[in-house]
Amino acid sequence: MDWYIAVLKKYAVFSGRARRQEYWMFTLISTVISIVLAIADAVFGTGSLIGTVYVVAVFLPSLAATVRRLHDTDRSAWWILFGLIPVVGWIVLLVFTCLDTKPEHNKYGPSPKHVPPYPPYPTY
Repeated sequence: MDWYIAVLKKYAVFSGRARRQEYWMFTLISTVISIVLAIADAVFGTGSLIGTVYVVAVFLPSLAATVRRLHDTDRSAWWILFGLIPVVGWIVLLVFTCLDTKPEHNKYGPSPKHVPPYPPYPTY
């Protein structure tokens, strides 16, 4: 859950880099929440109102996380437009987001593998 909260804290931060784990944990938790909300919509008979509100609320953080993930693979954010091409574009973006972090410093910042995504818990 910390990965999900970390992405939400960077609500509209499009600069920097995001590790695979950060991106995919956010995507996984967001998908689970969407499924639960779709079930809630069906149970309460609200059409898709609750789910739509959630999708609108997390659209910007999802976009920012995808941009940071592309930066981590040393690609420009413009590659996200490839997702507008049906099937082929989605597959290309899926491959790019699955690729490993470029370990060296690139023009988007230092490697996030060496920096924790959130402050470590205090030890007493």
